[in-house]
Amino acid sequence: MRILIVEDETKMADLLARSLREEGFAADVAGDGPQGEDLALTQDYDAIVLDRMLPGKDGLAVCRSLREHGLRTPVRLLTAKDAVADRVDGLNAGADDYLAKPFAFEELLARLRALLRRHGDKSPILRLADLALDPIRREVRRAGQPIHLTRREYALLEYLLRQTGNVLDRQTLLEHVWDDFEAVEGNIVDVYINYLRQKIDKGFSPKLIQTVRGTGYVLKADDG
Repeated sequence: MRILIVEDETKMADLLARSLREEGFAADVAGDGPQGEDLALTQDYDAIVLDRMLPGKDGLAVCRSLREHGLRTPVRLLTAKDAVADRVDGLNAGADDYLAKPFAFEELLARLRALLRRHGDKSPILRLADLALDPIRREVRRAGQPIHLTRREYALLEYLLRQTGNVLDRQTLLEHVWDDFEAVEGNIVDVYINYLRQKIDKGFSPKLIQTVRGTGYVLKADDG
């Protein structure tokens, strides 16, 4: 699942993004209100983690604008303000939930997953041929058989499924699936693609993960 983090504190944003990626989520980061609003309106996200105090445009104004544009993506508001009136302001602006700083990541994660379950109709099962991935239950099946994946394998497969039919180069995969991608080994994408092939393609037909020579990989159900 893909999460947008709108947070101007760089260390906080990086920590949240890294922690979410370790849990198998894809995470994008925006550092100010206008950038966050633009990403939320032009990209597809399953949930938005939105700081209240942002440069350019505060979180309440961003949230209100998203709702005025008809965006129904669940929003979790983060803030250092925890008075009842502040929580009411956030909910009235269109936020689905409110979490005061400081907080434990485990609580944010639990609340985020609960929020995603409540909005499960916005995250349908991803399918290609006889492969199915349930983003809410985090389950993968091929021809009805359960497939056990590590968190990284799951994140990679989910991203590939959300980009079905699109050729993805290695740099794009690194940026969306790995944190601090410049520090990882150069062949890490190829290694994990091979792991996935062993689990979701070996013994099944058709083969879904295809190599595009000189470019990268594509997930599709035909050989054309």
